[in-house]
Amino acid sequence: MKAVCWHGEKNVKVDTVPDPKIANPRDAIVKITSTAICGSDLHLYNGFIPTMEKGDILGHEFMGEVVEVGSAVKNVKVGDRVVVPFTISCGNCFFCNRDLWSLCDNSNPNGWMAEKLMGHSPAGLFGYSHIFGGYAGGQAEYARVPFADVGLFKIPDGLTDEQVLFLTDIFPTGYMAAENCHIKPGNIVAVWGCGPVGQFAIKSAYMLGAEKVIAIDRIPERLQMAKEQGKADVLNYEEVDVGEALKEMTGGRGPDAVIDAVGLEAHGTDFMNLFDKAKQVVRLETDRPTALRNAIVACGKAGHVSIAGAYGGFLDKIPMGAAMNKALTFKMGQTHVHRYLKPLLEHIQNGDIDPTFIITHTLPLEQAPHGYDIFKHKKDNCIKVVLKP
Repeated sequence: MKAVCWHGEKNVKVDTVPDPKIANPRDAIVKITSTAICGSDLHLYNGFIPTMEKGDILGHEFMGEVVEVGSAVKNVKVGDRVVVPFTISCGNCFFCNRDLWSLCDNSNPNGWMAEKLMGHSPAGLFGYSHIFGGYAGGQAEYARVPFADVGLFKIPDGLTDEQVLFLTDIFPTGYMAAENCHIKPGNIVAVWGCGPVGQFAIKSAYMLGAEKVIAIDRIPERLQMAKEQGKADVLNYEEVDVGEALKEMTGGRGPDAVIDAVGLEAHGTDFMNLFDKAKQVVRLETDRPTALRNAIVACGKAGHVSIAGAYGGFLDKIPMGAAMNKALTFKMGQTHVHRYLKPLLEHIQNGDIDPTFIITHTLPLEQAPHGYDIFKHKKDNCIKVVLKP
């Protein structure tokens, strides 16, 4: 089959690789009909996530048709149309039983690697390095899905791929980011980052009752989408002092909650951003937390800080004094996708949201290297790329 493979920093290719096979009775094989490039994939593309190996198949946002099932898989059958959560979860462990699917104890066969860095291992992830299990990803023609009896979600007739594809990651991720803000009527939420997750966080914050959402970015087309599609007030951090602007827009109180939808490759305009880049180059710091720093300082007293952007290692110069003395509450984590599949599907079916608004480019799988290039460099007004095997 054809698959998008990692060959080193800023080097992906479409290779011919062996077809996946059933390896466990709880496996299924899915013929992929739609997949996508995620902002998290750029962290792999740019070389910031360790334990990648040449030839690793990328991609964790994918869906398709079941073409083979293991003997223990009874919830789906050949021919079913399914979406695949990017987190791999067993369904039986302490954390899965508590609806904390991204913390599964049993799905990362390389848990010892994660334990060395993090103390404990989270769940395995599709296409996201060997520290998260070394699983082949879904930017391919076929994929093996472990724990398919809990990891495949059937899609009812009448919905297009584009309407449901983002249930695999970015829609639940944006929704969980907003949910972690503990939004109450009248609340104002500020979102750093208007990429795909940020766009869904904006819409989700309104769905959960926010009075106003303020979106921060520097890319004109992203800010335009946040304003037109998300109905957010927007701030370009290259043009205004965001902290002062947020005070003015909130009567001096600051936002009730802030969302970091950027993560480890944040850009900025201040000296600290230059400091981060220099330390990152020589690996004295793994992540650039500019957006997180700004969000913490801007957040109003007793507010909530929700972190949806991916972080991989160690941060520097975090304003913990501001966080502690303002009594801020932090909530973060890889998304518990399984928890949100049914309710978010209902939102789509009810017309509360049409996730297709986020798609700017649809390309054949063979053009994935071009897709990565335009997504990384924000060329051609690219915000979200869907690939068609």
